[in-house]
Amino acid sequence: MSATVSTDDKMRVLVYSDDASTREKVRQAIGRRPAADVPLVEIVECATHAKVIQHFDSGEIDVAVLDAEAQPAGGMGVARQAKDEVHDCPPICLLIARRDDRWLAEWSRAEAVVPQPIDPVALAEAVADLMRHRLSTHLTAR
Repeated sequence: MSATVSTDDKMRVLVYSDDASTREKVRQAIGRRPAADVPLVEIVECATHAKVIQHFDSGEIDVAVLDAEAQPAGGMGVARQAKDEVHDCPPICLLIARRDDRWLAEWSRAEAVVPQPIDPVALAEAVADLMRHRLSTHLTAR
């Protein structure tokens, strides 16, 4: 990635939770740009498993934040399915409610894990790291 980020650059971050307040907390934590060296963020909110897969299949999502506690399909299962089935699956951050769920997050093949209640700084850092990773593996800009 170049040392500077154009103000025109945007990355699409998918936020999945059946809970609107969780999606709002994630959106607020990420903000417009989670770090100075990454592009602006365009948030894509999803409340259903089917919509998540539809967005992943479109190839237009750069990073995803999935709520492990979402119902009826939890973020861990959704992440595992996406990693198995979606070509060029974007990096995923899982929101977990229990410290003991970290091993399940590893099973799901998520690249990052952030505990709930959400620490806005930790989530913004995790998303920025995933954005950097995605930028480093995709040389062409949208």
